[in-house]
Amino acid sequence: MNEYYYQLTVTPEAHLDIFSDTLLEIMQNAIEERDRSLIVRDSEPLEDVAWAMETLGKKLGVSVHTEHTREKNEDWINKYKSSIKPISVGNFYVRPQWENPKENTIDIIINPALAFGSGHHETTYSCLQTINDYVHENDTLLDVGCGSGILSIAAAKLGAVVDICDTDEVAIHSAQDNFTLNNIDFHEAWTGSAHNTQKEYDIVVANIIADVLMMIHKDLKKSVKVGGILILSGIIDKYIDKVKEKFQDFELVENIQNKEWHTLVLKRI
Repeated sequence: MNEYYYQLTVTPEAHLDIFSDTLLEIMQNAIEERDRSLIVRDSEPLEDVAWAMETLGKKLGVSVHTEHTREKNEDWINKYKSSIKPISVGNFYVRPQWENPKENTIDIIINPALAFGSGHHETTYSCLQTINDYVHENDTLLDVGCGSGILSIAAAKLGAVVDICDTDEVAIHSAQDNFTLNNIDFHEAWTGSAHNTQKEYDIVVANIIADVLMMIHKDLKKSVKVGGILILSGIIDKYIDKVKEKFQDFELVENIQNKEWHTLVLKRI
């Protein structure tokens, strides 16, 4: 073990999920989320990664603070593991593989070090709530921007028939691995988005960001059956009215707010 390691802390003003996904692509390492910051560690200096995060911030039009330090080495992988705690959402119990399952719950295994979402972020948590409340056995469901697959895995464990898609092929592989880890199957998977299917679903869920939700709003809406449910998440306060306007031809069933994040439950009428 080296005497020192390098630590980079990235604190963006907004779009934490985008920064997290980009870090995963660059690093392929464990990422710790703490107090709206992302922390990565490596045996090599991380100045180039810090520059990439600052450049991404400029492209997104948000400020981002980076702090790069050299730290005395310790067993930070096990320290990181000990910081990740299971969470309960409705009937779901989301846990990393190294934690034990909980009785009388629907067990979901997601290893944060290997995944794009583990349920701890406000948007993912709220989406799990809506899946717990609105998904029923034999429902058809499309998970748009599936990331780790946590939402579609939850739906499949409730008996839904799920399709998954993501524009990032790495995310598709991550989701496939997590389905296998949870001993459950999806129906179809593809690299792309909702426009790549002509099917209509009982439920469509898209936990992305507001800009993308508005950009693909027509594709999302046509993917929902008449009377079906559309779950949208990843929407911060300042964009909520704009998103609602794009989907005003759907009935607003529920708006779940968790801190500055919104999750909309809409019905096609």
